[in-house]
Amino acid sequence: MILKQTACLFLCVYTTPLLASEAEDLFALSFEDLLDVHVDIASKTLETLASAPSTITVFNRQKIASLGVNNAFELMNFVPGMQSTRGDWVGAVPKDHARGVYLDSGNILVMINGERLNESSFGKASVYIPYIPIGIIDKVEFIRGPGSALYGSNAFLGVMNIVTKSQNNEMSLAVGNVGQTGAAFSVSHQVNQQTHLFANGAYNQKSGKRYPQGVNDPLQSVYFEAGVDINKLALRARYNQVELNEFLNLGGYSDSNQHRSENTFLSVGYDWLETDTRTLATKIAYAHHQIQSAGLIAPAVALPNASYDFFIGPDWHTTDLTVSVEASQQFNNGWSINSGLQYSHAEQHKADLRVNYFDINSGEIIVEDPFYQGGIVTISNYAPFQSLQSTFETRSIYGQIKVPFAEQLTLFLGARYDDVKAIDSKLSPRISAIYSPTRAHTFKLQYGESFRTPVTNELYSDDDVTKGNPNLKSEYVKTTELVWRYEGQDWHINSVLFYNQLVDFINLVPNSAANNQFTFENQLDDINRGVELDSMIHITSDLSVEATYSEYFDTPIKPTFKRFASVIANYHHQQWVLSLNSVWRDAVSGPTMTSDFTQPAYFLLGGAVSWQFSARSEISFKAHNLLDKHYRVYDPRVTDGAVAGVGSEYSLHYQIKF
Repeated sequence: MILKQTACLFLCVYTTPLLASEAEDLFALSFEDLLDVHVDIASKTLETLASAPSTITVFNRQKIASLGVNNAFELMNFVPGMQSTRGDWVGAVPKDHARGVYLDSGNILVMINGERLNESSFGKASVYIPYIPIGIIDKVEFIRGPGSALYGSNAFLGVMNIVTKSQNNEMSLAVGNVGQTGAAFSVSHQVNQQTHLFANGAYNQKSGKRYPQGVNDPLQSVYFEAGVDINKLALRARYNQVELNEFLNLGGYSDSNQHRSENTFLSVGYDWLETDTRTLATKIAYAHHQIQSAGLIAPAVALPNASYDFFIGPDWHTTDLTVSVEASQQFNNGWSINSGLQYSHAEQHKADLRVNYFDINSGEIIVEDPFYQGGIVTISNYAPFQSLQSTFETRSIYGQIKVPFAEQLTLFLGARYDDVKAIDSKLSPRISAIYSPTRAHTFKLQYGESFRTPVTNELYSDDDVTKGNPNLKSEYVKTTELVWRYEGQDWHINSVLFYNQLVDFINLVPNSAANNQFTFENQLDDINRGVELDSMIHITSDLSVEATYSEYFDTPIKPTFKRFASVIANYHHQQWVLSLNSVWRDAVSGPTMTSDFTQPAYFLLGGAVSWQFSARSEISFKAHNLLDKHYRVYDPRVTDGAVAGVGSEYSLHYQIKF
């Protein structure tokens, strides 16, 4: 019992949750069921959390509901080694932290149903898709560490795969403080043995909290997707639109800051062969990303010849076309081979300017009263942006072999080669040795390399904020992990020691050739080491406690959280479920343009209460930052380094299944 208590208090737990069948409740599962979750994100072979050749964290829909979060990115705060905060550019857009790295450059690959969201202009999924509603999600899988051996660029320090619902018939409504309203639905229909239809949709909005700076952080989001499976043919379509206005930009807070993004996705897949031992599948996928933004660069009081605030931002469109072929072969001796070919054509085909000061005759930005446009306008074919209209062609091949040497020892060997035309080429190898001397103990020794190709904003930008560097190379990381996992009768512990060697890391630095401007350089070679712990204990059949703890031994590249933790307590009694959670972050300090920034350590409390009052109906109450903690996060490009954290948000939800 002492050992269990120690694990509960000092180790971190994680959500090794889940995925049971649709009809099963999270708390109805045995502890063994919770640990025997099957995932394929790490190897494209069906593995448990213990047997997967990566460090994996999984949330199912019940776990997500118990955390009281609204956006998929918020789940990162309960994943060892990851955090999600606000940042400088339209500050309501999520910014990712992973294993001591916070460079805001797309070092985590984000996918929906295995399709990448990171694109070629900014590289960050959260810029174009900053809000992914919880109501349409079935589960979320995380790889903690390198994933380029399977997924290529951006799978640098982690992979996040969001799996949406496809077997549900349900609807939910929500209302809350700060003007929150929302609705979501999921429908599924089996037409016949060969044909299956499904669709998901969600609408969310909020007026946002009123901040002392005189702005809100409003949100408006629309999400819709549909799918058709006809025998071996799979058709998918997705559309989402998000608006995040006001709040914070580089120049400060303004109720005129604007951010709007749209995304359209289409895919056609065909399974040529699908047996117990062999598979062969092809897929063609197309995605269109659009962003329209304009943020405060300088207030009028700081402009000698202008009477109005100065705003600037992008009107950019990018497309991604991907053709892939994947195959697998299972052998009677337990061996398996997975392989694939991929071709992708990524293009930024529109790079217009949104600005409120512009000289039409000269085609230049002149921040003086005669050139004020009466508000924010779009300038087509803005000359300094034309170099951004570029194309990336990538040809990829990958392979992986699974070799069970004995009942206790399994070896995974894999590699992927990516050739980005006229930019770079990278080989991303991976090896994982998994040893299970007993049912309870599992040891993993893992090595992998991952990379991130520079994007058009880093290569070719030319505005009042950043100047691109066309000589950039891909940044990459070499990661070694030692993992010990213990699964007891009603508790588990998972510990990870990692060693990251960062090479040619791209950093945003002051531009020596221009004042108040930044550029990009392959500036950093660094070492980052740390430990990640997670644990879960079933105290009784109704009560469970989870915890996570992460600590880095080296100073982060840019000031970010060096230590952080989470605790989750779940209690289930008859038709009632009560969940409380806490996120703790250590102090952060760093330099700014005017002074040093310091944020003391802080706790955030949240949770959810749900009552299933009938077989098909449920009411729940969710809360984030329950105590309305006032805190700040650090961003070096903001004048004083301080970005206001999200205040108290709570909402009431009604869900019905049909």
